[in-house]
Amino acid sequence: MTHAIGLPRRPPSSLELVCDDGEPMESARHCQQMVLLIQSLEYAFRERSDFYVGGNMFLYFSETQARHNDFRGPDVFVALDTTRRERRAWVTWEEDGKTPDVIIELLSDSTEHIDRGDKMRLYRMLKVGEYFLFDPFSGVLEGYEIAAPNTDYVKKQPDSQGRYTCDQLGLLLGRVRSTLWSVEADWLRWLQPDGTVLPMPSEEALRLASLVDIATARANAETERANAETERANAEAERANRLAAELEALKARK
Repeated sequence: MTHAIGLPRRPPSSLELVCDDGEPMESARHCQQMVLLIQSLEYAFRERSDFYVGGNMFLYFSETQARHNDFRGPDVFVALDTTRRERRAWVTWEEDGKTPDVIIELLSDSTEHIDRGDKMRLYRMLKVGEYFLFDPFSGVLEGYEIAAPNTDYVKKQPDSQGRYTCDQLGLLLGRVRSTLWSVEADWLRWLQPDGTVLPMPSEEALRLASLVDIATARANAETERANAETERANAEAERANRLAAELEALKARK
């Protein structure tokens, strides 16, 4: 039997790596907030194919990390200049070394110290350009960016409405009072630079349905008005015909 000698060992693929640790997110609100951010960005960028947005997905950046099952899973992340396709995990050696450009972590009492400590240091090492922290219950929102190569994260400054620019995406991140999943809260939303909120597909469907209802009601009102006008015109014509007939009868009696 012969053995290959000197061939480099192949790193594990995403099909071989652990992609689920079985741990649920902290709460239903955390899960819903993640879905909101992912779905609204997916919908806004639906005509594009050069990005990927994921959530609660493992990020693999070294074989040592993979061997030790040192799981790191951003709550929400966005990678640009990549392909829009299904992934089980973000494995940097399957992505030509690319790491996410934007990461959002959803704070909780049990994870905040990790999000502000180990994860922040890791994302800085991986050169994740922008890093945001948001607590779905308290509404705390913070933004950080790498201002220059080989520097630590610098805290971003919010605008007068407490919103942060996400320069990588050309969007804003801000709290918007909304009722979603029957919960009225200050949800974290993506916004256009003019402040327009990026909707989820379900929200856009409801908006379009409402516009259809309004248009239908307006059309029905116009139809009713036209019918009323027709009825009035017919009544006027009948009255004119009666008067003409009466005049003809008077002439005939003279």
